[in-house]
Amino acid sequence: MPNTPDLTGRRAVVTGATSGLGLGLAARLAAAGAEVVLPVRDHAKGQAALGRIRAGVPAADVSLRELDLASLKSIESLADTLNAENRPIHLLINNAGLMTPATRHTTEDGLELQFGTNHIGHVALTARLLPMLSAGRARVTTMTSSAARHGRLNWTDLQSEQAYAPVRAYNQSKLANLMFALDLDRRSRAQGWGIVSNAAHPGTTLTGLYGAGPNLGREKPSPIEAVMRRLARWGVLVQGVDRGLLPALYAATSPDAHGGRLYGPDGFGQFTGGPAELAIYRPARDEAAAVRLWDVSVRLGGVEFAATRR
Repeated sequence: MPNTPDLTGRRAVVTGATSGLGLGLAARLAAAGAEVVLPVRDHAKGQAALGRIRAGVPAADVSLRELDLASLKSIESLADTLNAENRPIHLLINNAGLMTPATRHTTEDGLELQFGTNHIGHVALTARLLPMLSAGRARVTTMTSSAARHGRLNWTDLQSEQAYAPVRAYNQSKLANLMFALDLDRRSRAQGWGIVSNAAHPGTTLTGLYGAGPNLGREKPSPIEAVMRRLARWGVLVQGVDRGLLPALYAATSPDAHGGRLYGPDGFGQFTGGPAELAIYRPARDEAAAVRLWDVSVRLGGVEFAATRR
């Protein structure tokens, strides 16, 4: 795969960039010359992320904004700020997320935490930034997961109110991410928004995701993070952030990456490997379901997609 192109003069927004894949992606974009905006929930962690990026890229043009993807009010506030700056956004990487809390939690707006944060939060953010994304003829890359292969949209219980299963809710949220990315590209082409939307997944990459989410609602620490660290040391089915970020970086920046596509690792089982275009997972091919999901998502997010401000 080619190196990251020169991104001088391009403005990028990366969610979930205080650690892991998001931090790695932000650093790579900054090294390529992009101005990088990091919307963060924790200001102290954001400052630490800025320090780490600047340590590797002293001339990096990076800055913080405030964002809690589990709050529609916070998303609206960030979008108002960026829209008021009236500067085109050329890259949006919808990366932030959490995985498999042991017990059901909800967002500020009462949505199941994984569905509300991973999916609805990014739908709302993308919709509210659409004027600046359209102005920048942006590339929008949404992070999904190979878990989307096993996802199912439970239309009678999208918020897991009747029954909550951590993995099932996570798989559903990641399937929703993928379907949103694909449908956003279809709608952009049909309605002339001028943006290109695709999806990427990092394979099995060792990040804090395996500790933060699984430990929510548990009295004892989840064993999954220790297992993942052991596999990473052995070099078995787990890769580091520097490799795991490559599919999203390729999807977001390469002139050879296209809209309506999925990118991920090319190795065995899509666990590890270099970035490659992958076949769209079967559950995400249902365009009628994608339309239904879109309608539900914009309603739950309290947004509409309009490329010009009113």
